[in-house]
Amino acid sequence: MAITQHLPIYQLTRELTELAIRLAANMPRNLTRLLGDRLLNECFDIGLLIFRANVAQGADRLGHIQQLLERTQVAELLLRQCVDLKAISHKQYAQAVEITDRIGKQATGWKKHTAAAPAA
Repeated sequence: MAITQHLPIYQLTRELTELAIRLAANMPRNLTRLLGDRLLNECFDIGLLIFRANVAQGADRLGHIQQLLERTQVAELLLRQCVDLKAISHKQYAQAVEITDRIGKQATGWKKHTAAAPAA
């Protein structure tokens, strides 16, 4: 088991969280409360799920990784809503979605590797 903070997927999640903090800070006040706060909570939950998956084994790990993938999709939906309401630019959206895509790819690989591993 690697130290969670050293995992590439965790580093990407930190990058996404830092971006979300900057995005939320520049949103109109009413949208910060509605979308910005929710986006930040999703980012923090993604980091927590990475930690939980890293320390878990077997079916528990798969469950955490599946939740991680779901939370990543929720973050993408929130980002899309932010663009639609003009709270963030298309360029900012593209930057954030590029990160969520990379998180999703790594989580999917982690899930496949975990599912293929023999039960301990």
